[in-house]
Amino acid sequence: MAVSDEFLKYVTDQFSVLGPVRTRRMFGGVGIYHAEKFFALIDNDTLYLKTDAANEPRFKKAGMTPFQPWPGHIMNYWTVPSEVVENKEALAEWSKGSLAAADHNTKPPSRRHVSAPSLKSRPRKTGITGRQPKQ
Repeated sequence: MAVSDEFLKYVTDQFSVLGPVRTRRMFGGVGIYHAEKFFALIDNDTLYLKTDAANEPRFKKAGMTPFQPWPGHIMNYWTVPSEVVENKEALAEWSKGSLAAADHNTKPPSRRHVSAPSLKSRPRKTGITGRQPKQ
């Protein structure tokens, strides 16, 4: 699960047509962000782009494979053909579908706050049995 500094530098340079990308090392790999969207990752010096129902067929048609961090667990990130990685314009074009997939799968953070009931509003238990005293 290692990512070499050389490959990381190469890939970030290849994304230059998109504009600035940000990388973050995580779990032995690297996450790649554009405009705060997590749209790509690198694992074992292999680039993966995010997929959804709209762009996944393109990856399948090209004979690419999904990211599988461990046996039996497949994620919506697929390998990228080497000829696409080597061509900045082609990589930018393929990445647009991945950015759209990242945009569709992004959920806003939950703002719901559930507070515990106040101690004053709970009935008071007394005695060993926890029952209310009879009146």
